[in-house]
Amino acid sequence: MLSSDNVKDEPLAFRAWTGLDKPEFEKLLLPFCKAWNTYIHAKHIKDKIRKRKYGGGRKPILSFIEEKLLFILFYFKTYPLQEVIALLFDMSQSQANVWIHNLSHVLKMALEEENLFPERNPQHLEELFAACTSSEFIIDGTARRRQRPKDPQMQKTYYSGKKKAHTYKNNIIVDVHERKIQYMSQTYEGKKHDKKSCDEENLTFPAYCMLFKDTGFQGYEPPNVLTYQPKKKPKGKEHTEEDRFFKTLISSVRVTIEHVLSGVKRCRIVKDVFRNTQECFADLVMEIACGLHHLRAECRYAKL
Repeated sequence: MLSSDNVKDEPLAFRAWTGLDKPEFEKLLLPFCKAWNTYIHAKHIKDKIRKRKYGGGRKPILSFIEEKLLFILFYFKTYPLQEVIALLFDMSQSQANVWIHNLSHVLKMALEEENLFPERNPQHLEELFAACTSSEFIIDGTARRRQRPKDPQMQKTYYSGKKKAHTYKNNIIVDVHERKIQYMSQTYEGKKHDKKSCDEENLTFPAYCMLFKDTGFQGYEPPNVLTYQPKKKPKGKEHTEEDRFFKTLISSVRVTIEHVLSGVKRCRIVKDVFRNTQECFADLVMEIACGLHHLRAECRYAKL
């Protein structure tokens, strides 16, 4: 059975397993332990009529809190088949499935306790952005592949013509200087256009802030916001020197959001083809991946 003892003295292996360094793992362990106790009390103790005290009977396979955190981080980082992770952790596939979904909610509670999640309510954005040290933001959409649905109507809904695949989509907004995901939209089907989802959410920005975007947000002009977008090349013509310079300048700013997204997608669960079918789980894993990225960023940038 895999355990933290196998890699506790191997920093590179530990990072490959979990996506975190040992100090980051230990920092997350305390809020994870608190979240686990809260989860157990709510699900198995509170308002329950029990014949015996919780914890009696056969001991679970993941007995210690370190093993539970290692299990769920290993799943998010490597995204193996449930049969594979069950074999590695000496359990059945059905047990692995239960642990994955239960511990995912516990991990969310722990990251939420540490204030590592991006804002999800668009009505709070103006106040949130006004409190930022920078007034420069980047907006972009990110798509994640999912398995092809069996239902023909769902196939049309989730098919992204841009990616030529069935996908989930999220829009994110990043602070240029803090390199932090300040806002993440709800998870949409691949067919929905980036601009349309922004229009529906009615995002609010502080006056005279700067917003960098790409051509996927053509026509998106929030009131009292200075927007910058590369100019499309005219059909049959070339960019002028001024257009090329402006495009390079915007790209040098927008590359920040590509670096942030690459940090989020260190968790292969949001990079590989998504196989889980439980309702709302696709949104949950993206939110957790953002929280884990923020945890790494806080710990590693603090050393610089």
